[in-house]
Amino acid sequence: MSPAAQPAGNYYDKYRTANPIARRLMRGFLDAFDALVEQVPVSNALEIGCGEGELSIRLAQRGFRVRGCDISADIVEEARRRARAAQVDAAFWRQSIESIDVGAEAAPLVVCCEVLEHVDDPVRAVDVLADLARPYLVASVPREPVWRMLNMARGKYLGALGNTPGHVNHWGRNAFLQLMARRFDVLQVRSPLPWTMVLCRRR
Repeated sequence: MSPAAQPAGNYYDKYRTANPIARRLMRGFLDAFDALVEQVPVSNALEIGCGEGELSIRLAQRGFRVRGCDISADIVEEARRRARAAQVDAAFWRQSIESIDVGAEAAPLVVCCEVLEHVDDPVRAVDVLADLARPYLVASVPREPVWRMLNMARGKYLGALGNTPGHVNHWGRNAFLQLMARRFDVLQVRSPLPWTMVLCRRR
């Protein structure tokens, strides 16, 4: 999908939302992320689809050397602003998963959270992630149909049956694990409501 057509960043700022229910859900997401990252014996990371940079900043605060990319120049600038405000060293640049130079950008840990639901060809995207991950990957996607049900319960996107704008792919837990298992050994699975998150090692 072209950068012009593909929604960039979060459709709303879920990391800084004031909604108490959304904040509780995000705590679960971040706790799962931290638990998986703790098991990775490396300290260099690349985030694909970094959005506003919150996960990259979190990694930098844990001592990782971090780079992150996203398809939107505006979002990349926001990630840089947040990194400066957090006083962490994290480099961000504009790049799509489809066009990234895997030889130049490969990393011991690749993070790709809340991205695969947006891409036109998720199989190809997973192939790129496998080429980038040397050897670890942490990835997450919304878990269906729970994601849509929760959107509808809060009165959002009713005309689209709860589908968040820009989500063109949808997976339940087992379907997502099958997708990842094409190229990776899935080491651990976490299911913070309403996501599926995995720690993988490429074969």
